[in-house]
Order: sequence, then structure tokens, then C-alpha cells
Amino acid sequence: MTVSIVGVGLHPFGRHDISGREMGLVAARAALRDAGLEWSDVQFAAGGSRDSGHAAALVSELGLSGVPFIGVYNGCGTGGSALLTATQAIESGAADIALAVGFDKHARGAFGSNPADYGLPAWYAEAGMMVTTQFFALKLQRYLHDHGLDAGLLAEIAAKALRNGSITPHAWRRKPIPAADIAAAPMVNDPLTSYMFCSPSEGGAAVVLASPAAAARLATRVAVPAVSVRAISFRTRQFGTFEVFNPSLSDEITPGPTVQAAAAAFEAAGIGPSDIDVAQLQDTEAGAELMHLAECGFCEHGEQDRLIRDGDLEIGGRIPVNTDGGLIANGEPIGASGLRQVIECVLQLQRRAGERQVPGDPRTAFTQVYGAPGISACTVLAR
Repeated sequence: MTVSIVGVGLHPFGRHDISGREMGLVAARAALRDAGLEWSDVQFAAGGSRDSGHAAALVSELGLSGVPFIGVYNGCGTGGSALLTATQAIESGAADIALAVGFDKHARGAFGSNPADYGLPAWYAEAGMMVTTQFFALKLQRYLHDHGLDAGLLAEIAAKALRNGSITPHAWRRKPIPAADIAAAPMVNDPLTSYMFCSPSEGGAAVVLASPAAAARLATRVAVPAVSVRAISFRTRQFGTFEVFNPSLSDEITPGPTVQAAAAAFEAAGIGPSDIDVAQLQDTEAGAELMHLAECGFCEHGEQDRLIRDGDLEIGGRIPVNTDGGLIANGEPIGASGLRQVIECVLQLQRRAGERQVPGDPRTAFTQVYGAPGISACTVLAR
């Protein structure tokens, strides 16, 4: 691909006294400042939100320039969808400068979803399966059983997330908790305790993208190098996969959309999982990170125990994962989460990650986000 990320911006995640839309504006303006640009320079934009209104309405405050602004919504993949849309606008030649933005402000408690919105009958919700904690626990129980993994790994994953969140200024959960305390916390859905889940939260995230010619012009204005989007891939589920808001299973479970999206992204980038220096994986709960490690190709199914016990996933490890604490530490404002992952990787590659900076000289990064009803977006980034 020939698209670069030239600016990034975040509104801190957590609970705040302003609207989700205002958080999106903060993030968009910060990304433009980071790129050394004005809103009037943007030739295309894409963005989305689940609960905080239409992203395209941000032009009321950003400026009524007539810019094409596409509103997108794809569950937890909303940020990835916005990034894909903006990237394709540049690749097509429709724009030299584009903005991708996502934001949200959710009510406290578990996400509430209407089964009819997903083509599901009312009984599916009445059985409790629209509560995602229930689905993730059931999927995880089967995964641990099939691959001989110890449920104790889940507490280790959550403890890593909270350690990393404790040194991340924009994270929501900034208090480290020992793995033993996480394991002993109240059970929500076996085998997942309360500290192993992310929570619906609030925040905004935005990135500015540029064509090669525009990126070259902007290089004279900023002190940090642009980061190349080597590949971005988005997939929906195939028949036989075991997905959230899916009321039935086939006799044989087939690989989920993350497997296809990750493989396609690596193929397009011309590199493999072993070439990645830092990664951000969807961790709606600790088991999600566990499963996605294998689905993305960073290990074989059942080998996660070795990666976790050997410290390979830590900031100083062989393949640092969720260096900013992921969803467990940041919470999930649905519209912003996928872009937060990308921003964390950009900061790592530009060596702007502060106390959580991956040591050495990280040059490649990977992001993966998964959401209902079985969608996945993956990116490969490089400096």
C-alpha cells in the first residue's frame, strides 16, 4: 500500500463529563495538530460511533468545508472500517489527505443489544445469549478444553494489561492488580472473573492519512517519521464459525474471521507474524487475547502457555502485546477502540510511547479488532 499515517490524536478513555461527540472533536483536532494540518486541508473523512451520534455531524464544529465524510458503523470494527475507508480513498486517488475518527460514550454496565438488529429471534435474548459475557465464557471454556490450556493463564493476561495500563496516561484503569487477586475476584461467567473483562467506556481516537506526495511535503513540518499502512484487511464470518450473536453451530467449527483477516493482511504486507515487533489484539476479555494470539499466527493453538509464562508478551518481551493495556485497561468506547490500537502502534514505531516504549528499534506493528456479529479488521504498519 502507499498510504502513510502522518498524525494521531486521542481523547483519554474512561468516564468524562463531556459528550462522546466532543471527545471525537478533541481527538480529530489533536490528530490534525500532530500532522501540522488544518481541517481545511482534509479532502476525505470517515468515522463512526455506536451510541454518540453521527460522526459526519462533526463538520458542524470542524468546519463546513464540503468535505466528503462517510459515516460507518461495524460494531467493535468501526474504527477499522473508518481506517479502511479513508485508506481506500487515498489509494483510489480521490484524496491526498484523509481523516479517520471514532468516538463513543456508553452507559454503565454490559452492552445492551436488540436481537432483531442482528436477524435473531427474541428467544436468543431471553436465553441470555445477547449478554456478551455469557458468549465469551462459553467459547473460552471450549477453547481451553480443546487445546489443554490452564484457566490460570487468564489472570496472567489481565494482570499484564493492568500493569501496562498503569503506565499509560490515557488509560482508564491505572492500578496494577496481582494475578492472584484477579483470579480470586468475583466470578462473572466461568472461567472469567470481574477483572478479566473490559468495560464499556468513553473516548475518542483519530488518525490523519496521506498519499506519498502529501506525506513527503509534510515531512518538512514535523519531527517524527510517518508510519506506513502496509496492509489493512477486513473480513466477516464464514459458515461454521463460532461467533458472538450466532444462534447455531455446525458439526465442524471452521476458522473465524480473524484468521482470514490476519492472513490476508500479512500476505498483502509481504511479511509474517514473526516479523512483527509490537501488536495490539482485541481483549474484550482475557480469553479473547489468548485465542487471537493463535488466530493471528503468533503461535499455534495451545502454545499460548509458553508465551505467557516466558514473558514474551510483556513490553520487553519478544512480541509485546497490548502495550497500552488494551481494552481491559482502557475500556471500550466502540467507535474509538480500533483506532486506539493503531495509534498505540504508531506511537511505538515513532518511539513516542513514553514509559511503555518497547525497547530496541521497533519497525513493524500489527493490530486486530474483533466484534459482533463475527467481523475482524487487521492492519500491518511499518516505519
